[in-house]
Order: sequence, then C-alpha cells, then structure tokens
Amino acid sequence: MANVPKEIFRAYDIRWKVAVENPQITPRVAGLVGQGYGTYVQRTFGIERVFVGSDNRLSSPPLKAALIEGLGSTGLHVTDIGDVMTPTVYFAAAQYGAKAGGIQITGSHLTLEFNGIKMAYGKLALSGEQIQAILALIQIDDYIQKPGTLDTDFDMVHTHMAAIAGKVHFGTRRLKVVVDAGNGLSGSFLPAVYESLGVEVIRLYCEPDGTFPNHMPNPEDPTTTHDLEKMVVDQHADLGIAFDGDADRCGIIDEHGQHIAADRLLALLARDLLIRHPGAEVIFDVKASQALFDEIKNHGGLPVMWKSGHSLMKAKMALDGALLGGEVSGHLFIGEDYYGFDDAGLVSLKILEIFSKTDQTVSAAFATIPKFVATPEIIMFAPDDLKFGAIDAIKATLTKTYPVNDIDGARAAFPNGWGLVRASNTQPAITMRFEADTRPHVVEYMHTFRDLLAPYPAIATAELDQQIAAFSAPE
Repeated sequence: MANVPKEIFRAYDIRWKVAVENPQITPRVAGLVGQGYGTYVQRTFGIERVFVGSDNRLSSPPLKAALIEGLGSTGLHVTDIGDVMTPTVYFAAAQYGAKAGGIQITGSHLTLEFNGIKMAYGKLALSGEQIQAILALIQIDDYIQKPGTLDTDFDMVHTHMAAIAGKVHFGTRRLKVVVDAGNGLSGSFLPAVYESLGVEVIRLYCEPDGTFPNHMPNPEDPTTTHDLEKMVVDQHADLGIAFDGDADRCGIIDEHGQHIAADRLLALLARDLLIRHPGAEVIFDVKASQALFDEIKNHGGLPVMWKSGHSLMKAKMALDGALLGGEVSGHLFIGEDYYGFDDAGLVSLKILEIFSKTDQTVSAAFATIPKFVATPEIIMFAPDDLKFGAIDAIKATLTKTYPVNDIDGARAAFPNGWGLVRASNTQPAITMRFEADTRPHVVEYMHTFRDLLAPYPAIATAELDQQIAAFSAPE
C-alpha cells in the first residue's frame, strides 16, 4: 500500500508544500497521482487522452515529468503541451471532447514553498469525492497497468490564444492598458493578443521568472497590486489588468488606480450578456454582493446563488447550461460560445471589448452599480471535526428569526444586509462575510454572529474581532 499524505488531497485540487525539509508533494507523489488519476478517469469517464501542462515555478518540471510517467503507465495517450497557463490545459481537454482530460502542475498564487496539481476531464474539473477516489486507489495500489504513449503539442497555447481572440469584436475606441503578469506565464502570451486587436499595452512584470522576484501573482491581494495601480495612474491608462500565477483569475484596476471587486466585474459582464440573451441565468457564489443579485434581476436575468469553489461552479454551469458565472475569489466563467471554465484571458478580453465600444471610463461604468459596505472574507481557524457541526447549530438558531440560504453554510438575510458563515473546503477554518447599507449595520450583524460562536471556544475569533473593531472605528 502506498503511503501518501492524505491532507494534500483537497476539495478542488492537490496542493501542499514542496520546499521544506519533509515536503508533501514530491516527484514520487506526483507519479502516484498520475497512476491514480489515469486509472480513475479511464474507469469512470472512458478518458483516452490527457493533456499535461505546467507553470513556470522552479519546482514544477520534476513534478510534471513524474506525473507524465505515472499517467503513461496506465495506458493513456499523454500529450505534453509545455509551460502554459491553466486555462490552456482546460481548453485542450475541452476542445478535444469528452474522452480527454487535462492536468496542470501549478502553485497559482501561492508562495514558492507550495505547488499543486489541478485535474480536469472534458469541460469539468475534478473535486471532492472524485479526488478522494483517486486517493483511495493510490492507498491500495489499484491501478490499470499497460503501456501508454507520449507526444508533444507546444502549439496548443497559440491555438488557445487564437480561439479566445476570435470570441470578441472590439469597437473603435483604442484602449491603453497596463498588464501585470506578476512574472507568470500570462505575460508571455496575453499582451500580444491584446496588441493584435489594437490595444496599446504597457507591460509590467511580464517576463516569466519562476522566482517571482517582484510580487506573488495574486490579483485579489491588494498588497500585490501597488505597482500596477501607480503605473495605471502615471501612464494615464484606461485600466490595468493583473493575473494570478496560472491565469485562471484576473483583477481589474480602474483609471484612478482603484481595484474592482470580482463580483462587480461579474455584474458588468452580466449586463453585457443579458443584452444578447434576455432572461439568461447567471450563477454566483454565496459570498457575492446583494448588488450583483439586484443587477442581474434588474437587467432581466435569472440570478442563481451557488456553492463556493471553482470546480463546483463549473459543474453547476454545465448542469444548468448557464452562459456566465463567477466567484468573489476571482474565478469567472464564460459559457457563451465557450466551454464555461475559468479562463482569465477570455474574461479580460470581454471586459476590454465592453470598454472599446463606449467612451465611458471604467470608474464611471462601475459607479452605476450600487455599492454596499462589506467586509473582506473573514477566515478563522476551526477544527475539522468541529466546523460543520458548529455551522449547523448556528444555522438552526438563525432560521428561527431570519430567512437563511443554506446552499453553502448559512447566509442570513437581515433587514439592511446579510451575514454568511460557511466551512472552508480546503483548510480547518470557517469563513464569514458581511454586507449592509451602513457600517453600523455591518457591525451589528458581526456581533450577532460573534455571539453565536460563544459556545465554541476552539474557534479562533481574533480575525472577526479585528473586523468588528475596524468597522466600529470612525471613518
């Protein structure tokens, strides 16, 4: 029986440390994942071919080589598509068809001591019980064993770029854009796509460097976008675009250097979509603003709240045939004339297309979307054996007084806002978020949830207490 660390097999991927004295993800583990994945997807989905890519981290090449060897030992036809963005792997599998899978070695936005493995089949990503099924196969050494084949297709990324460029039709306005790739691979490919469509591009940290010398590529972390914000203002650019390490998320900075939240980006994309598809369904996660729900409804769409997690969102979009979806985390999904996975290159092109057809500034466009007072996501340590039971008890108490959406945790609707508590699927933690019309109401709702945590001293509430203090302080 193979001995592998169970904790690396997470809800949406395989992820843990590589650069420590006792690393959890090693070439040996990657090879076993290849065998487990290869066996599972053949038996479950009839997969015949798998496309494999990797990001530009220094730890990625040996993991990828071992993974490919493991996949090949299960009889699959493996195609190495080189150093690419995660959406390129998804694209390769989706455009091939139902009998194809895709695997990407990537640490995304995480610091250098981490790396990971994202796994897909057809247009969807493996998650939850599927990933645990792969772990179970590894633990009992239950593999298909027969020789496979290996080839390469290093042109796949160019096929992908041409495909997403063909999904947009720009207007007459020539935009000036600053692109911050954070030294990830997006800088090698996406600026050239923009330029081919007539966009003036100013490159910032677009040279691939697996040590990420300037900042970690994470567009939703405000500490990583200071240079981009400054350059947008200094260069009088129309907007800035930042990508995470594997380009399945992007963030937008307006002409004043202000970050636009992902659920507000989704509201803008929804407005645009609903012009062409009145009544279309738009899916979003439980952490999204009430403003997004209202915007979708007010523009004739069908707002659908769903569980957080990019794999779960993609599955819901496929099930419903939805044309658009997204999460507060920054994963946005386009299903209109596309495959419905999180492709930040295409998302950025759609946003550029919208602004190429208007003289309106980015800040002015988003000023038309109502904005409420909201906390960031509040993450608190909670033991895995406690967190789900605690949330069930909190939900039962809340439902006695307030309407509660329990699709993913408990989102209570208060008279002037809402509060959410849910269990993290990736770590021993619970997360909260609050939104209201005023800061005092946000504080009131945080106190309501804080009181409900009193019976659980094992839950670390310091982060919640800090947010209560911050929102209680004078502006």
